[in-house]
Amino acid sequence: MFNPKKIKMKYTKILPAIALSCMLFTSCDDNLMEWGKDPSHGEITSAELPLELVEKISRYEPLKNYTDFKLGSGVGLDLYMSDDVYRNLVNENFDEVTIGYEMKHAPMVSANGDIKFDKVDAFIAKAKEAGLSTYGHTLVWHSNQNASYLNSIIAPTVIPGSSGSNSLNTAGLKNATFSGWARNNPGAGISIVDGAGLSSSSKAIKLIASGTSSAPYNLQLTSPDIPTVSGHKYEISFFIKSDQAGKGRVSFSGLGNNYPWKDWYSTGGSWTEAFATTSQWQQVKITVNDVSGTTFKLNLDLGYLPNVAYHIDVDNFTVVDLDAAPTVVNLISNSDFESGALSPWSGYGNGSTRAISSNGGGYGGTGYAMVLTNPVAANNYSAQQVYTFSAPLVKDKEYTCTFWVKSDVPAALQIEIQSADYSANYYGGINVTSTWTQVVKTVKPSTADRTKLIFDFGATAATFTIDDIVLTPVEASGGGGTGPVIVEKTEAEKTQIIGVAMENWITKMVGHYKNDVHAWDVVNEPMKEGGSLRDGNVTELATDEFYWVKYLGKDYAVTAFKLARQYGNATDKLFINDYNLESSLAKCDGLIEYVKYIESKGATVDGIGTQMHISLNTSKDQIVEMFKKLAATGKLVKVSELDVRLGTKSPTLQQLADQSAMYQFVIDSYRNNIPKAQQYGITIWGVSDNEAEHKNWLPDEAPNVWDANYKRKHAYKGVADGLAGKDVSTDFSGELQK
Repeated sequence: MFNPKKIKMKYTKILPAIALSCMLFTSCDDNLMEWGKDPSHGEITSAELPLELVEKISRYEPLKNYTDFKLGSGVGLDLYMSDDVYRNLVNENFDEVTIGYEMKHAPMVSANGDIKFDKVDAFIAKAKEAGLSTYGHTLVWHSNQNASYLNSIIAPTVIPGSSGSNSLNTAGLKNATFSGWARNNPGAGISIVDGAGLSSSSKAIKLIASGTSSAPYNLQLTSPDIPTVSGHKYEISFFIKSDQAGKGRVSFSGLGNNYPWKDWYSTGGSWTEAFATTSQWQQVKITVNDVSGTTFKLNLDLGYLPNVAYHIDVDNFTVVDLDAAPTVVNLISNSDFESGALSPWSGYGNGSTRAISSNGGGYGGTGYAMVLTNPVAANNYSAQQVYTFSAPLVKDKEYTCTFWVKSDVPAALQIEIQSADYSANYYGGINVTSTWTQVVKTVKPSTADRTKLIFDFGATAATFTIDDIVLTPVEASGGGGTGPVIVEKTEAEKTQIIGVAMENWITKMVGHYKNDVHAWDVVNEPMKEGGSLRDGNVTELATDEFYWVKYLGKDYAVTAFKLARQYGNATDKLFINDYNLESSLAKCDGLIEYVKYIESKGATVDGIGTQMHISLNTSKDQIVEMFKKLAATGKLVKVSELDVRLGTKSPTLQQLADQSAMYQFVIDSYRNNIPKAQQYGITIWGVSDNEAEHKNWLPDEAPNVWDANYKRKHAYKGVADGLAGKDVSTDFSGELQK
């Protein structure tokens, strides 16, 4: 509706029709405009009356009707799927949607690296029903990553000691004399190398195949006699790697089947004669059960391929009688909870509870685990879970404590080894997330009376799930068995592992969504504010931060763009995206130079995204300059995450008007400075000022185009006028509309 007190036109004396005047006025008021007839104009019609701002805004069409480039919205997946009003606003006003969080690495990648597509699949299907396309956001970023998983695959490998005495005599290997061992076919050499084993202090057998090697027995090392008990099962285990792709087998003398085909550890399920080797340490483990005599021998047959050099760790080369009484290395008797019970674990404090998970709730989605729930955050010691050893730990002896843990919310955890008088050694700083993480701690009793291992879980209101707890001496003592080995990965190994993880993520994402997603943020936020490339050297990382560049170097983006192109569609539009390009032109320049570098390495970058999370104080001159710089690249340009902050969730009328003007300025500047052929489109980040949209992004703010009640704000007019390139409302008539 319009208000006659606010009518200001060139017609100073107007005599409207009697019917209209009766509708507008219910009493005389000397402050009202004097009505009469302007002789130069004649009778005014109701169509010529000016409109209130609210009435104008209400008459605007859906936003997407005012432009022919893609108009996008950054949306919350859960809100879109569950809130009809929210979803209808998105469907009516936009061409494209970008999922704000759920399409990123952290929510999609599980603890074992598998990708969970179901939730995003359902969203894309629903968006397609409304005629919306989905923009892929984002493939390679340093935030919103499943950092727990990525860190776990490059973490040191903890190999628990064997559970029984080693029946294999390795003395001749440890002293490098090969006493009792036979180098039947030495190939290009079989020797012992110090410091080349799993740890920097362990030895390795080095076996090199000759240039003509073509049969397994062309490189062969044979063990001494291994004493046996008829009818017992024996487990052979060793760790092996090679300088290039290799191949080997274990053959025997003295067994019923001396050339067994096995489900080798390295082949993942198929029965073969041989196992494969790579530059990564891997465990080969087989069991034989056809012992009939008092001894047998094993042969390492590694001559399949020429010129391959193999290393086998000496300290962890074992043959264990599985039917002999084991020597327990793990001091925790109920460590994996596969009995379905907690005993002898017990606990107390802060109203906490403890239970066993359902079957399948353990690490890796199998078996059982211990579940500890603390209802109210207090201090570490307010909720505890305790295991009591059968004998005290040894003073000043080092023990390795490992376990897998996750929680329903980000949480803190501490472990301690405690005495009966409550004195203890504490090991805290354990940050727990919703993905399984392996914790490795070295504990050392400062006194000879430490009899308990305790989980202190009272600091956070959370539910913890804990599995596969191992407490083992760093050096096994007496009675046989071997101590644990902690294997640190080299920088080269980390690069290889993270490269595989990135390839797995990108190829599966773009491959899975090949028919539905045709534009991607391939690399997000690669630059520092001054314009240099991020290097990943960050002192304190958030729990969801992981810097691919730290392990893969400057070319990480080159690889990412090549993979996205190879496994997606040839016509997909692949973007690099960053923020603050309008406030730091040096950063904008740095990003443009990085794009040039990426393309110099043979990849193609289709477009550059500028996020534009701006405020009323953002320099308009720099906005224009940024667009000019981006236009000069010849690339597609996308405003990828536009919003305008006001610094309050209760703005004044003037702030709302200024916000509208800033939205319009950005869109006008985009249209005026980016050539038509380079205009991919604009995505407005978020729909409304409703608190449901701002739990994790700009809380206590009012940055969007609809208000907290999903009503159009002044900004709606600014966006529409910017898209249309004119004040759309000048075409509206003053006729009242029903």
